[in-house]
Amino acid sequence: MSIKPIPVTQPYLPSLDEFIPYLEQIWDNRWLTNNGPFHQQLEAALCEYLGVDHIALFTNGTIALITALQALRITGEVITTPYSFVATSHSLLWNDLKPVFADIDPHTFNLDPDKIEAAITPQTTAIMPVHCYANPCDVEAIQKIADNYGLRVIYDAAHAFGVNYKGHSLLKHGDLSVLSFHATKVFNTFEGGAIVCPDAKTKQQIDYLKNFGFVDEVTVTAPGINGKMSEINAAFGLLQLKHIDHAIAQREALDKNYREALKGIKGIAIPALSKAASSNYSYFPILIDSDYPLTRDELYQKLKENGILSRRYFYPIISDMPMYRDLASATAANLPHAKVIADKVLCLPIFSELTLEKQKKIIELLRGVR
Repeated sequence: MSIKPIPVTQPYLPSLDEFIPYLEQIWDNRWLTNNGPFHQQLEAALCEYLGVDHIALFTNGTIALITALQALRITGEVITTPYSFVATSHSLLWNDLKPVFADIDPHTFNLDPDKIEAAITPQTTAIMPVHCYANPCDVEAIQKIADNYGLRVIYDAAHAFGVNYKGHSLLKHGDLSVLSFHATKVFNTFEGGAIVCPDAKTKQQIDYLKNFGFVDEVTVTAPGINGKMSEINAAFGLLQLKHIDHAIAQREALDKNYREALKGIKGIAIPALSKAASSNYSYFPILIDSDYPLTRDELYQKLKENGILSRRYFYPIISDMPMYRDLASATAANLPHAKVIADKVLCLPIFSELTLEKQKKIIELLRGVR
């Protein structure tokens, strides 16, 4: 088996020497948090890179989701996906909202618009879809449903950094889009997140909410939270942003290598990339069917025994977890596609420092199973 060489050679991981000047500047400024210089620079740089008008930085993506719901004053029920990381639904519970799960499209792994419409009740006030693996939701269909029923749309765009859809930023769809800058993401600030805002007024409101509701030193207008990003995290984000295009190029090459080497293997299905959108190659999911010699979990264990850390991502689905499984919408009969995909999916390692040698080992393990 041959693998095409990755068409980039320079290491992506920023060096400590690159980061030290930022730390020295923070030390000299004596400004550690609360909308400091690096915080402001990163917001401006991200707006330019992502092609959006306003962005509010957060300490993490979960707090950003919680705040986004508060900013839009969402109440009652919110239709969302069971096929996501738990933070998506947890943000609803933290706001005393009721998650209503709808099934996913078995090809995109995103919320099925037809199932969204069927789940609407008089108590429904919003939809919270997820751009799973950075694959765009059917944003036009979702927006049409929202407009017809007077609902708000908040996208969990944790996977979708830098993705363009039909020539424009995917993050501009919906009322708000929420990003995660966790260490596992394509772009990270160690820990961090952001809300993409449609206008300056909304951003100002969100900036108040993430700082306890403070408007000035003596005026508090809302029961906000401490969601501010520190200067150290913002500085690391600025450094990461210098290397992001290189990192995505490396991921793209790794994605192509996997697709070429694994195609045609009986029992392994590789989901297609969206033809209408760019990709940041944030994940490489495969589906393990019954034709493969090992079950998904057996393959997961085999890789683990060989030092390869794959992820059953997302398994189990959120609706199977104790705090959600008693909901009427959490039944297996209501979520057949999500259940099937969760039992088959395995995300293979894909990150910018993954070497060809390591990737070849992963592929050989997958191909060598008899």
